[in-house]
Amino acid sequence: MKVSVYRTAHFNAAHRLHNPNWSAEKNNRVFGLCNNPNFHGHNYELEVKVTGNIDPETGYVIDMKILKDIIEEEVIIPFDHKNLNLDTPEFAQLNPTAEHIAVVIWQKLRRRINPDFGLQVRLYETPRNYVEFAG
Repeated sequence: MKVSVYRTAHFNAAHRLHNPNWSAEKNNRVFGLCNNPNFHGHNYELEVKVTGNIDPETGYVIDMKILKDIIEEEVIIPFDHKNLNLDTPEFAQLNPTAEHIAVVIWQKLRRRINPDFGLQVRLYETPRNYVEFAG
C-alpha cells in the first residue's frame, strides 16, 4: 500500500543567472533582470514528497520529524539567507536556475532518504513559477 507524504519548507536566497561563456549582451538577452551583477533574491517555497509503503509497526511512511530534520540540515541551513553563487559550493560552477536548485536539493535529500522510497521535489521560485524533479 503506497502512500505519499509531503513536507513543506521555506528559504530565502539570492542568485544571479549568468553563463560565463557568453557575452554580456547574450547574458542580458537570455536572463534579463535575473542577470543583475548585484544579484537578486527569492522567497523559495519547497515541497518534498516521499512515497512508500506504510510501516506496519509505526503507521508511518517516514517519520515527519526525521524528514523535517533532513530538510533543515540539507537545504535550509546551507541555503537560507545565502547568495547561492558565492556562498554555496553546489553553485560555484553551476548556474543556480530553479531547475538546477531543485535537482541539487533532490540529490542532497536522496542521499538521506531510504532508496526504496520515491522522492519528488517541487520548488516555487515565485507563487506562479515552479519546477519539479523526481529523479
